[in-house]
Amino acid sequence: MPPRTSFSDTSFSDTSAFTERAADLDTQDPLAPLREEFLLPAEVRSYLDGNSLGRPTRAAAERLGSFAVDEWGARLIRGWDESWFELPLRLGDRIAALTLGAAPGQTFVGDSTTVILYKLIRAALTAQPDRDEIILDAGNFPTDRYVLEGIARDHGMTLRWIQPDPVDGVGLDDVEALLGERTALVVLSHVEYRSGHLADLPGITAAAHRHGALVLWDLCHSVGSVEIALDTCGVDLAVGCTYKYLNAGPGAPAFGYVAHRHQESLQQPVQGWMGAADPFAMGPAYQPHPGIRRFISGTPPVTGMIAMESMLDLIEKAGMPAIRQKSEALTGFATELVDVLLLPEGVRYSSPRDPAHRGSHITVDHEDFGSVLPQLWKQGVIPDFRPPHGLRLGLSPLSTSFTEVLLGVETIRRVLLDVRDAR
Repeated sequence: MPPRTSFSDTSFSDTSAFTERAADLDTQDPLAPLREEFLLPAEVRSYLDGNSLGRPTRAAAERLGSFAVDEWGARLIRGWDESWFELPLRLGDRIAALTLGAAPGQTFVGDSTTVILYKLIRAALTAQPDRDEIILDAGNFPTDRYVLEGIARDHGMTLRWIQPDPVDGVGLDDVEALLGERTALVVLSHVEYRSGHLADLPGITAAAHRHGALVLWDLCHSVGSVEIALDTCGVDLAVGCTYKYLNAGPGAPAFGYVAHRHQESLQQPVQGWMGAADPFAMGPAYQPHPGIRRFISGTPPVTGMIAMESMLDLIEKAGMPAIRQKSEALTGFATELVDVLLLPEGVRYSSPRDPAHRGSHITVDHEDFGSVLPQLWKQGVIPDFRPPHGLRLGLSPLSTSFTEVLLGVETIRRVLLDVRDAR
């Protein structure tokens, strides 16, 4: 990417510098041609919500149709023997190789994020019966907190809460202050869902291990946009969704990662037939599969995995280093636009300013954004809203252009002024 240009002296009435800069960035972007691989309907003028739901690829739309006719329709039950049975592990290995920095045999695709969180948390706690504390943060995504609250209630665990800075997120010092000999598990998000803060995964993992604790990382807002090295960093457990930067579609199944060294010692708490040593033996008692398959429970959602394959093809073509570079350039450009176009109107920037410390989205806050959002959607500009008054601008590296970001931020400013004038 070309170096950033500051627009601090640009006037609101002359936006030609913004327009020229966005066009120049798009022209020099080596990943720009891949944007045409996605469905880009004309009515969506600026899509700024890739961190909630990624655009579908054109290949995925075609694949879903052909799957219904050629595989489900033509092969019927034979499809299980021909490919579907191994799909959760085959896709898991591919996600691991392309986005997680993980060797084969440690990643599976199957349930929702919530269910996999439950399974891996329970498994980790059962493996350490002499420890009764879990470290988590009050700013984490609700499902993580809710699952942990329920498990702690039902199994007599103590939750040790971190109250993170709303912008800078959970730091290594925050975690080290709570670690001790009773700590069983640390559960954190790699990228904070609201501010976009990128946590110190290597440092926090190492600190937890020094105290004998395990760590589970939620990768939902980082996988596919941030380079990850689970094996190198010695991560124990991880979970992530596939409908954000992996573009697998609404409700697509999540993935779970269990390091090889833990697979034999962790007990699967939701024992289902697809995770048994011999699923089709239909035996009288459960015997776990010797590998990662043991963490699969019921019949996997095959149709929910189909769209994932074409996005993984694009990630393989682009490479995660280039994707991360584009992500930093997009959020950097958006930050400059916010500084010049929105901050003078009373908007607050609520994300880390150092690109090395943020994921692929930024958050801006203003008391009127709840009223602004519906007007933005009507005009084909689609960020999302996080209470009490935050707009998240989620910039998916392979499907988002710099011109699209400019159009979105300019529209946010115009609608904000319209709402203010109408009062």
